Amino acid sequence: MTPQTTARPARRGPVLAALASTALLVTLTAPAPPAHADSGPGAPADTTPPVKIDAKDSDLKMPEGAKLAPGRVLDIKSVVETDDGDERREDTNAKVKFALQAEVLFGKDSSKLGGDARARIKEIASEAERQNAESVRVFGFTDDLGSAGHGIVLSKQRANAVQQALAEDLDPSVKYEIRGYGEQYPIADNATEEGRKRNRRVEVSFPRTG
Repeated sequence: MTPQTTARPARRGPVLAALASTALLVTLTAPAPPAHADSGPGAPADTTPPVKIDAKDSDLKMPEGAKLAPGRVLDIKSVVETDDGDERREDTNAKVKFALQAEVLFGKDSSKLGGDARARIKEIASEAERQNAESVRVFGFTDDLGSAGHGIVLSKQRANAVQQALAEDLDPSVKYEIRGYGEQYPIADNATEEGRKRNRRVEVSFPRTG
């Protein structure tokens, strides 16, 4: 007798897993979106020109008729934040920026620096000295509670207070740009107290030299 062959059901599990792995690989290796400069109070990245490439170099092995796209320098950003979110540091190719929450520096609805504030500002001044900063930006921000006009005034007063503390430790030749933006340029959702707390802040930034 000829033995009968029994059809086995298709093994879909491994096949689906393999397809999922392939899709994940494609996602992970997809090109990153184009880099862009800061908007709002941030400054465009001050980077050096990209390295020139000879489009006629045979090692490029480009298809006939193809052309190289214009070169770009990506501005890489490193962000470090304390566990409680009270202080945040951002490092890019072009600058260093610190963001301190208002509660760390001031009392409620006040522009008078608190006891712990000067020690934190002194650390920022030390970093500015290490970077040989010749100019420093000090920007104040608030949440969206209260009137917009009050937020503008309070944020400017707080930025002024931080600048004056920085000036005590930095060289007199350092130039400052001081602004109060009020509730403009939030970094978190003002619909929650946690978000409003993050938005109440003073940012100090200066060019990176090393």
